Amino acid sequence: MTDIPFVDAHVHFWDLDHLRYDWLTPPFDASGPNGDVSPIARTYLPADYQAETAAWRVLGAVHVDAGACADQAWDETVWLERLGDETGLPTAIVAYADLADPAVDEALARQAESPRVRGIRQIVNWHADPQRTYTPDDMTLSPAWQRGFARLAAHGLSFDLQCYPGPMAALAPVLARHGDVPVFLNHMGMPVVSDADGLAQWRAGLRALAALPHVAIKLSGMGFVRRDWTPDLVRPLILEAIDLFGPDRAMFASDLPTDRLFGTVDAHLSAYHAIVADFGLSQRRALFGGNANRLYRLDLDLETL
Repeated sequence: MTDIPFVDAHVHFWDLDHLRYDWLTPPFDASGPNGDVSPIARTYLPADYQAETAAWRVLGAVHVDAGACADQAWDETVWLERLGDETGLPTAIVAYADLADPAVDEALARQAESPRVRGIRQIVNWHADPQRTYTPDDMTLSPAWQRGFARLAAHGLSFDLQCYPGPMAALAPVLARHGDVPVFLNHMGMPVVSDADGLAQWRAGLRALAALPHVAIKLSGMGFVRRDWTPDLVRPLILEAIDLFGPDRAMFASDLPTDRLFGTVDAHLSAYHAIVADFGLSQRRALFGGNANRLYRLDLDLETL
């Protein structure tokens, strides 16, 4: 649908016969943040992804922690490395580690030895609404978690930040103290538009994080804004996020297969391209491929591929 190279900044692969994923295991219901996940609760491999994205010029993809049980974090990395060797995907890996674990240094050192691992994600989405929250409390306020975060730089690792806007203002000073840890905000900062001050809180949170030059934003997860999202609904949010961070610190992503809960990949990517159609070619190339290539240190030659 476009000749612009796409380096997908956020994908998930999983093999339900190889690793354990509690969130993809029955019984299912619609009460959680993702709604009913039964449509995607089946093994998803690079061949499935390539078939689903066949209309797009995908030149690389970053696998982000897919929610395997915590005790299998290293097993997931080993499996993904094997997939990469066999299929060429994923290009890079964002692995899982519990930053509050007293033994986190050992886990980070191990992950950092893996050739494709570039960073860590630990989902820290806390919200007062029990149907929204992923965690029982805001772990980013914990001194133990903050100590673990501070160790990422020693291992050359970035951090994928998935949180709601509420904690962002308090988290910004923590991130500011560690400018040597690149941070990538997931899913456009996940505005909670059902909260009375949801959009105002999102704007304030994004401003606080965008003021930090080592923080970038991923534009994906429109269904977290509203499950029945439309291009008209998300257009002003996407443009505002790009305006705050700049087109050199924003990157589009598919979030496959999770975002399929909220629409096809063709619907998502077509909407994204339409929303930034008035941007210059160099900016669109950055948003869809160049920034992910640079920020995740993929070393792909996008000019000749």
